[in-house]
Amino acid sequence: MSTENNSTLKSYIDSATGAVQSAVGNIIGNRGDQAEGELKQEKAHAEHAASHDTAKVPGFTATSDGAVAADHPDRTSGSWKQTAGAAKEFIGGAVGSEDLKQAGRQQNREGQEQEARGQVKDLGEGAKDRFTGQLGNAAAALVGDREKQAEYQTQHDVGKAQQRGAEHDIQKEAEAQKNADL
Repeated sequence: MSTENNSTLKSYIDSATGAVQSAVGNIIGNRGDQAEGELKQEKAHAEHAASHDTAKVPGFTATSDGAVAADHPDRTSGSWKQTAGAAKEFIGGAVGSEDLKQAGRQQNREGQEQEARGQVKDLGEGAKDRFTGQLGNAAAALVGDREKQAEYQTQHDVGKAQQRGAEHDIQKEAEAQKNADL
C-alpha cells in the first residue's frame, strides 16, 4: 500500500486552503502566496482524481494506492447469470422458442438482482472498512504503534478499493441504461 493516502476529504481541505491562500495573496498583493495557493489547488484536484482512480477487472478492483479487493461473490455470480440469460433469450428468439426466450429474460433479471445485492454489500463493507481503518490508524498513531498503523491503513485501502469497484460498476450500468433509453 502507498504511504501517501490519496484521500477525497484531504483533497477538499487542500483545495479550500489553496483557494484561501490564493485569495489572501491576491488581496494583499503578494504574488508568491497567490501562486502557492493556486499550486495547492491544482495538487488538490490531482489528489481528488487519484483517490478515485481504479482498475476494474472481472472479479477484482485495484486502486492507485496499490490496494486490491475481490468482488462479493454475488456480483460475479449475478453477472454470469445475466450472460447466460441473455444467451438463452437470444437463442430462444433465433429458434422461435418463446419459452426459452422468457426463461432467458427471467434468468437475466435474477442475475441483475443478485449482482445489485453484491454491489450493495461491497459498498457497505468498503465504507465500514475505510472508516474503521481510518479510526484505527489514528488511534495507533496516538500510541506510536507503527505496525498497527500499517494494518489499519491496509484495511482502509482495501475498503476503498472494494467501495470504488462497486461504484465503478454501478456507474457503468447507469450509463448503459441511459444509453439504452436514448
